Amino acid sequence: MTELLASAAPVLSAERLNQAYSYAGYRQLLDELMARNQTTGPNQSEQLVQYARLNIKRMQRLDKTVTLLPELQKALNQLDQGYEWLVITEGWCGDAAQLVPVLEAVARASQGKISTRYVLRDENPDLMDRYLTNGSRAIPKLVVLCTDTLKEKATWGPRPAPAQELFMRLKQAEVPYQEFVTELHSWYAKDHTLSTQRELLALLHSL
Repeated sequence: MTELLASAAPVLSAERLNQAYSYAGYRQLLDELMARNQTTGPNQSEQLVQYARLNIKRMQRLDKTVTLLPELQKALNQLDQGYEWLVITEGWCGDAAQLVPVLEAVARASQGKISTRYVLRDENPDLMDRYLTNGSRAIPKLVVLCTDTLKEKATWGPRPAPAQELFMRLKQAEVPYQEFVTELHSWYAKDHTLSTQRELLALLHSL
């Protein structure tokens, strides 16, 4: 779900952006919290921590297995300016675990044209509330910024369109939560990141 934007002002200051997590820093934070049986955010329920533990395993797997589509790599090679990808996320979010490694893989394949920074949703409500989905603080949310101005160029998230459609159908059907989660993650497994990559390809073409 991509939206093109034409912001008149920087989304955030360069200082605040620099204080955001690198991917390595974000992953280290998740591991350090999990070592204390915790996750990000104010809710530290046992169930949420269990989800966060599973999410770390999902991210570890995806870090090793994401292979970019050739046409996506070609679009990255053709970028003619630099971008900052600001990602709003949380360690307990299952969608973030499925999608953040893909965003990072795309950025790493850009040969320095795309840099990533990660911020936590619940610690940055002012940023999150600029990028609501149907009125909710759905994550992950990607905000594409021009490197030189930090003005927003486009946004993407919180899910690729087919996953969002599935999410809405399950929600409207009031499917029990565990079944809801199982169906959504089964979709991600069967999709093999392809829908996400195709939408990110369309985003790159639109820049």
